[in-house]
Amino acid sequence: MPSTVIKRFDYWPDSQELVILFTTGRRYLYSEVSEEAVGEFRAAFSKGVHFNRYIRDRYPCTELGEPAPSTS
Repeated sequence: MPSTVIKRFDYWPDSQELVILFTTGRRYLYSEVSEEAVGEFRAAFSKGVHFNRYIRDRYPCTELGEPAPSTS
């Protein structure tokens, strides 16, 4: 199901980094996130609810700058 708060997310299993882009345009990098945790996030019916319950405030987090505009 599409989320009203999360636009997209990307995950790098080698570094266990999860980047979440919110519909507001703000991006955050979450560190030390296991593949299992991301799999549960990916499978969640409501990404926003799952994020608030199981990711936010549970993993080290850094706000990133806005993504570069696409050149498509």
